[in-house]
Amino acid sequence: MQIEVRTVVEPNFAENTYIVWRQGRSDALVIDPGLEPQQVLDCLRDNGLTVAAVLNTHGHADHIAGNRVLKKTFPQAPLIIGEHDAIMLADSFANLSAVFGVPLTSPPADRTVKEGDLLELAGLALEVRFIPGHSPGHVVFVAHDVKPVQVFGGDVLFRGSIGRYDFPGGDGNLLLDGIRKKLFDLPDDTVVYPGHGPTTTTGVEKATNPYLS
Repeated sequence: MQIEVRTVVEPNFAENTYIVWRQGRSDALVIDPGLEPQQVLDCLRDNGLTVAAVLNTHGHADHIAGNRVLKKTFPQAPLIIGEHDAIMLADSFANLSAVFGVPLTSPPADRTVKEGDLLELAGLALEVRFIPGHSPGHVVFVAHDVKPVQVFGGDVLFRGSIGRYDFPGGDGNLLLDGIRKKLFDLPDDTVVYPGHGPTTTTGVEKATNPYLS
């Protein structure tokens, strides 16, 4: 299976929003819509796409800021987040936006997910893996039926780095353990689409990431 992935980068936090669809289809997934929802809508329009679902890897403000606009535009698209971060959608202190002086909230989740769940949306099958540590309920979405395997990983593993764990609910040991057990068990050519910065692969990070090598 071949998929298309477009990235919208928000300039202030350099947060990556991913628009993902299967070639030959007109429905897409939007993963972690951030502070540039209009750019996301423009990309969808330019590619003739509708939204099948909005996925949040976690509940921090820079990854959920566009939820409201996406849900208003595509009300039939379910909003999906890990079960332990769902509370952050409605709490501007929990999602850290109030801390930065710009409180925001999101519509509530239509569905919450947990470790091992399988999402079948827009012709794609995504396995949910629970990797807390950056946030209490952080999940990643793994597409196994795409070659190479693709991971939409939020703020867990970056090129040469890892997610912060000094926010409320953070835990560095949980984060490192989760990466080793639930990302590094994937093939070395697995592509990781992180919440910030450029893509990487599990093999490169195993070999060179200073936090994990």
